[in-house]
Amino acid sequence: MSLAFLTQQFYIYIGCFLIVTGVFGSLFNITVFLSLKTFRQSTSVFYLTIMSFVNIGQLLFGLFSRIMISGFAIDWSATFIVFCKLRLTLLSLCSLVSYTCLCLAIFDQYLATSTRLRWQQWSSLKTAYRLTLLFTFIWILHLVPYPIFLQHVTSRATGQTVCSITNDAVSMYRNYYVTLVLVGYLPDIITVVFGILAYNNIRQIAYRTLPLVRRELDKQLTVMVFAQVIVNLMTNIPFVTMVAITYAMGTIQDSSVSEIIQFVSNTTSIIFYSYFSSSFYIYMCVSERFRRQFIYVVSQMHPYRWQQQIKPNNQIVPT
Repeated sequence: MSLAFLTQQFYIYIGCFLIVTGVFGSLFNITVFLSLKTFRQSTSVFYLTIMSFVNIGQLLFGLFSRIMISGFAIDWSATFIVFCKLRLTLLSLCSLVSYTCLCLAIFDQYLATSTRLRWQQWSSLKTAYRLTLLFTFIWILHLVPYPIFLQHVTSRATGQTVCSITNDAVSMYRNYYVTLVLVGYLPDIITVVFGILAYNNIRQIAYRTLPLVRRELDKQLTVMVFAQVIVNLMTNIPFVTMVAITYAMGTIQDSSVSEIIQFVSNTTSIIFYSYFSSSFYIYMCVSERFRRQFIYVVSQMHPYRWQQQIKPNNQIVPT
């Protein structure tokens, strides 16, 4: 059994599993977060809600197209110029916004659990709206060169048409700065540092005079986000490190070594995408309160609302 065949099977079966579980998990997150007033008033949950939306986009534009390419040898980006320009642009935007929201969520929990009242005041929905719009605007401007320089190019080695960035400077910028820094080690460092600080604040929260509901919510959200930070480290570092090694090695002449490197690279890529599909299941595992809230929303709140909407339609109007 060749490594190329294993890679194909990984993308078909594991990739499809991650898409299905990830899309449904993100939709469950959005449903719970938007249904409960406690969550709607939380700044950190606002970031997690936006992150759930863009994670769906990352799975559809990134992983799904990768499954079609590596699993079924169907490359829409090499066939349609519009898809060529949009795919990399949109998946890059989704990944940047997702990691930005994770950084902002854990930083917000650090502020919200701080003993300094002035820092707590920075944790507000008004600030969250502005920061989200600001960073999204920055990332959109930052990605403007992508659709400009993404073009169909005929490969000299294979003679096949591929979708590639035609500007060397933009290509180097994406490969080294965007991949290794902006969606690589930088968010890892930020989330770990403020995750540890927020977790330390939570350990001292029992000694502070806070309303019980606020205290329990802060503990719940800090544990949820910090657990996601840990998972992010486990999924992101192998992928980014493998990308750095691949760039450092350059072109490999030995075909067997090249096949091994490609297999490891594809494996870490699958692991990388698992981050975008795992948030709901992380929350369910680490937070008993979130499990109760999810069960309440899907088994009581929304079924009751649907019954109330259907009931008037079933009433017999007297003649």
